[in-house]
Amino acid sequence: MSTDFDIAIVGSGFAGSLLAMIARRLGRSVVLLERDQHPRFAIGESSTPLANLFLEELARRYDLPALAPFTKWGTWQQNYPHIGCGLKRGFTFLHHTAGQPWAASIGRANQLLVAASPHDAVADTHWYRPDFDQFFAAEAQRLGVESLDRVQLHRVELLPAGAELFGERDGQQQRWRARFVIDATGPRGFLHRALGLAEAGFAGFPATQGLFTHFTGVRRWEELHPTSEPPPFPVDDAALHHVFEGGWIWVLRFNNGITSSGVVAGETLASELRLAEGAPAWKRLLERLPSVRAQFAEAVPTRAFIHGPKLPFRSATAAGESWALLPSAAGLVDPMLSTGFPLTLLGVERLARVLEEDWDSPRLASSLRDYSALTLGELDVTARLVQALHANMGHEEVFGALTLLYFAAAMSAETLRRLDRAKEAGSFLRQEHTTFGPAFRDIVKQAAHRITDEEKPALLEAIRRAIDPINLAGLGEAARRNWYPCHAEDLLAAAPKLGATRAEIEALLARSGFAVHAADCQA
Repeated sequence: MSTDFDIAIVGSGFAGSLLAMIARRLGRSVVLLERDQHPRFAIGESSTPLANLFLEELARRYDLPALAPFTKWGTWQQNYPHIGCGLKRGFTFLHHTAGQPWAASIGRANQLLVAASPHDAVADTHWYRPDFDQFFAAEAQRLGVESLDRVQLHRVELLPAGAELFGERDGQQQRWRARFVIDATGPRGFLHRALGLAEAGFAGFPATQGLFTHFTGVRRWEELHPTSEPPPFPVDDAALHHVFEGGWIWVLRFNNGITSSGVVAGETLASELRLAEGAPAWKRLLERLPSVRAQFAEAVPTRAFIHGPKLPFRSATAAGESWALLPSAAGLVDPMLSTGFPLTLLGVERLARVLEEDWDSPRLASSLRDYSALTLGELDVTARLVQALHANMGHEEVFGALTLLYFAAAMSAETLRRLDRAKEAGSFLRQEHTTFGPAFRDIVKQAAHRITDEEKPALLEAIRRAIDPINLAGLGEAARRNWYPCHAEDLLAAAPKLGATRAEIEALLARSGFAVHAADCQA
């Protein structure tokens, strides 16, 4: 096997493997170096409409038809039923008070359901990473990527025209030379350590810890808490969040009987629970939340708990002359809003454009500087929103309103891209929008502390005004009582906000498979 390559990618998770496939399609020689062996456990499992759209666009642009079915639940099940997957119809948030059983409050004040799709066929998914990453790594190898697992890298030396990687495999010392190195190993990963990159952190972001694993036997919430009125989607077929003072729990179901679950906790709660102890800490957490304890009464972990003692991470830089970090290696905020996948796939898209358009160009250095600034800037914006959510976890009305900043931005960005107006959509969370961007930044700055009852009315009104120009789904309308379905008529009515005609929106709905049933597109 050759040891000289155009590109070396460290880490063969889905993102590293995807970028390796794209580089091969662009005619580059690529080596993919993996520390472990597939299939292997990985965290980060819940997709979003934007993430799926980015994957769809990349598969189309770079002729990767084997990946296209993964962008929707329906096509995934038709083409790859053997690859573990979870049905994600939207986001479910349930607010809890420690020591008290959960019950739906008047006006559904302690819950929030935001649909991401009108029906299962075009729904989002949870990615069972042992299966998913293995498929992507194998596909990269099939397309001609040199792929090596069980590689322990020790150091990297930057050269005048590239870099040299030193490591060992099966006890044998090896080295690889490449013109460009991409790190897809995750937070505090290989290049961060080997290059001694500084850690900048997120200003003001709370210190948080994580504890997580996979389970079998997790009961469905809807069985324990049935509703008389049908919700916009089954509450369990979603990214289910249990939110409480000091932290939150995720519950993600796969179709192979496994459920991913874990907690993100602030330092005070993490210390009280002694999260580093693993399973006993999880038990102590469930003792505080009677209804969540009932959901996990018959649950059995399939593997040991993993403790993350320091979750938030931000590198001071994300690229150099001959290297780059994917967003997943440049920073980690919090999985609360499933932002990891779209941020990472945006990074893949941008680096792919650099490799496609600037490889042998004098623009390469400036393009990499732009990539680094965009990557870190989007991580910072995400962190400021999540910081505000952490500060207001015990304040369900404020917490719910703050999430609408994310949903309004993500929905409008997706719609613009589906209208072939990607440049107008701009960066993640629509920060270039002339009114929404500045309002977003003002709101999350104000909400970085716990909002008082006196401050609440003004903040809620500021959020309503901020999202109004990009609100395509009736978000915040009191009559919907915190349940937001995915209705075609909402998007049709919002056509003027997009500068689009009704006919253009109808064509978009048809292209995206929205109107499978007549009732989904009532005029």
